[in-house]
Amino acid sequence: MSEQQFPFDAESGIYFSSEDIDFAFNSEERTSEWLQKVIEQEEHSLRLLNFIFCSDEYLHRLNVEYLHHDTLTDVITFPYEESPLVAGDIFISIDRVRENALQFQTSFEHELNRVMVHGVLHLCGYGDKTESGKKLMRGKEDEALALRKWGS
Repeated sequence: MSEQQFPFDAESGIYFSSEDIDFAFNSEERTSEWLQKVIEQEEHSLRLLNFIFCSDEYLHRLNVEYLHHDTLTDVITFPYEESPLVAGDIFISIDRVRENALQFQTSFEHELNRVMVHGVLHLCGYGDKTESGKKLMRGKEDEALALRKWGS
């Protein structure tokens, strides 16, 4: 699952769903427009993004099964294929986002946006395995968050 074949029958765009939790994402249009701007700023083109909101338990299972990491995480990104087109599934633990928002004393929406753009930046080729990569990723996240036309 680390690199999937692209579902060619899928429509281009950004989609939002939840897997094992009752979570309604109510900012689809403005978030899609914002993320499209981020992708264009990174000189990439959008093909297909699926954001799947889930629980800690669900994301932990994916983390163990596909990445062999027995830890909780807030986001896992699965690219469909290596290409200049941004295409993949981004799984986000709503439990982790809530915890992070409390820990970092920020709003749930702000933290959710940070985690969402983090996944998009992975699909644009950025990594966070090294200290320099983490620093660059955090800077890119901050730049992207500044492009939003709403909230803090």
